[in-house]
Amino acid sequence: MRQRYKDVIDPSIPKVSSGRLIRLSNFDSRHVQPRNIDVWLPENYDESRRYSVLYMHDGQMLFDSTITWNHQAWDADKHLSKLMKGKQAKECIIVGIWNNGKLRHSEYLPEKAIQYLPAAIKDSLLKETLAGKPQADNYLQFIVEELKPYIDSTFSTRPDQQNTYIAGSSMGGLISMYAMCEYPQVFGVAACLSTHWIGDFNIKNEVFPRAFIEYMRNKLPSPKNHKFYFDFGTIGLDSNYPAHQKKVDSIMKQKGYRKSIWITRKCEGADHSEISWNQRLDIPLLFLLKK
Repeated sequence: MRQRYKDVIDPSIPKVSSGRLIRLSNFDSRHVQPRNIDVWLPENYDESRRYSVLYMHDGQMLFDSTITWNHQAWDADKHLSKLMKGKQAKECIIVGIWNNGKLRHSEYLPEKAIQYLPAAIKDSLLKETLAGKPQADNYLQFIVEELKPYIDSTFSTRPDQQNTYIAGSSMGGLISMYAMCEYPQVFGVAACLSTHWIGDFNIKNEVFPRAFIEYMRNKLPSPKNHKFYFDFGTIGLDSNYPAHQKKVDSIMKQKGYRKSIWITRKCEGADHSEISWNQRLDIPLLFLLKK
């Protein structure tokens, strides 16, 4: 028997263009601090049918630009609804996981990649960037051991690996890659938009990209049943990514990833913002969910 959820009337809950949004307020965890989870159910959601599930980071930025800090949003509901209505994408639920503000960097920076950093960099990273402690492994444990079981027991999902997807942008792109590498039995496809390969706030650093690439060299899952989407823009912060993405692409090729299961896309004129991610969201969604 499924758990029940409640529709809550709350002006802080994002308004969506179609379907409906269920707010799981201050979702508790043994691994990380509580946070809101926004679950988008498509129009005509029917518990007699089964739905794939897309887990997305920075959940407060996904649906409604009128309540985000920068008045921008991905409009994920609008894009996925259009693709589903056009019979282009599988029926899917979106689970928007709110970030934790001041601990966002700590939760999203791939923890096991830190071992490939020089000792001096590790020390400064812990003190200055990660609030004293990396939290990415705890964050992924929260998703895999607590959030996903709740979603699968509450909503009508397809819980298998081939119907469980993960996506994010910037640092959210890094943690999506990391999730696939750490839990290849759970996630089948990852979409990493404007992946922040430079890792911290120093755009000229080379040590973080090297660490991430070395981690991927050792931990990329089998291409037999996994797919990756990467992209980057050409303006602003995104203009720092192409050289690093090229090295990542080389690792992907070495590990046997080919066109049908891996794409890296250069997005001319795109910058590092929700507006840009919104404008191209159909592309990764189709890669993830194409029928």
